[in-house]
Amino acid sequence: MDEVREGMVAANGYTSSSLDAKALSAEAPDEESGFLSRLGMVDPGIEGAENLVCLKPLIAGLPERERRILSMRFGAEMTQTEIGAELGLSQMHVSRLLNRTLAQLRTGLLGE
Repeated sequence: MDEVREGMVAANGYTSSSLDAKALSAEAPDEESGFLSRLGMVDPGIEGAENLVCLKPLIAGLPERERRILSMRFGAEMTQTEIGAELGLSQMHVSRLLNRTLAQLRTGLLGE
């Protein structure tokens, strides 16, 4: 009996619907919308993914110290004071290095 029930549930996985079929919208359950109206939406994460791909060679071109500071700040989420203590630099110097490095990456990213 359980096998029959599982088979019936599995069979529903192969049911297709027309793109013009009306369905209740998850965002507005009182309104009907076709599947076609939900296709082709812009993925908000695409720009971030593109930026990461473009930043990778720019970061690789940085000197070791700047790459390490970026890794500590954004990877390990260390504060500028913690980074300074680790590298033997003042917090102000770490701030200047970060600002200069981020400006360089921003320029490289926008220039492509």
